[in-house]
Amino acid sequence: MLTMIIGEIANFVAYIYAPAVLVTPLGALSIIVSAVLAHFMLKEKLQKMGMLGCLLCIVGSTVIVLHAPEERSISSIEEIWELATQPAFLLYTASAVATALVLIFYCAPRYGQTNIMVYIGICSVIGSLTVMSIKAIGIAIKLTLEGTNQAKYFQTWIFAMVAITCIITQLNYLNMALDTFNTTIVSPIYYALFTSFTILASAIMFKDYSGQSASNIASELCGFITVLSGTTVLHSTRDPDTPLITGGQKAFVSENFGSLSIYFSISPLRLISCNPKFGRSKLSLFKHLVIWPVMKLKFLLNLL
Repeated sequence: MLTMIIGEIANFVAYIYAPAVLVTPLGALSIIVSAVLAHFMLKEKLQKMGMLGCLLCIVGSTVIVLHAPEERSISSIEEIWELATQPAFLLYTASAVATALVLIFYCAPRYGQTNIMVYIGICSVIGSLTVMSIKAIGIAIKLTLEGTNQAKYFQTWIFAMVAITCIITQLNYLNMALDTFNTTIVSPIYYALFTSFTILASAIMFKDYSGQSASNIASELCGFITVLSGTTVLHSTRDPDTPLITGGQKAFVSENFGSLSIYFSISPLRLISCNPKFGRSKLSLFKHLVIWPVMKLKFLLNLL
């Protein structure tokens, strides 16, 4: 748990000092670390195809790093607000929100239990807005620590509210996707969609590829495709999830090649522990924010 928290803090800091088009694809490196640690610490055999997946992720990540654009220098939250309110990004935001609403209110009740793209589509589209908001908040915190107080600007608080709303929505539907479908299928699809939408949103908002040559852009895309291929290969070699039923609760105890860790490979808050008497379609926001965290805490305490 401690290492997970440290990792998420480091990921947050990375978004402050590096463009999202670089940080987000490199998230696949955590899968390699999980595979290697599971091989040596949990004595779980890393198959040859798994080694190939690790190699593909490393090669793709190296290509991305070598051709990544430089981080844009920003001096105030107002400058980020100008970038967020430019017509192109407003069009993207409106399209993302409209798509998410259609998926939530029309597609999810009808096809959510049978079509894997519904839940993953929601959390991927909303996730791109989450990253943009988190990056804005991180830059505001950095500027504040440097002596320029950004808390006095209303834009900072708007970004904070957007981030909280998007995070709650994203984690909710990510949990539902992981609860409904096999993790080996959800993980690569979610990684591909989430990373693609995040790169698109960052390219529109921060103009990451402005001034870059066509060869650099093509190299980054090839690097991303290579990482995606490696991620898919890695997940295809892992064992199926093992259901654990305890006290009327259902939790899946599995991980990227590590069956003793608790369901954390995509998101640090993705531990599923849900009582069957609560239908997904009838869960209120109160249940998501209060009942589920209490049940998760109870499950962790039972493990201790």
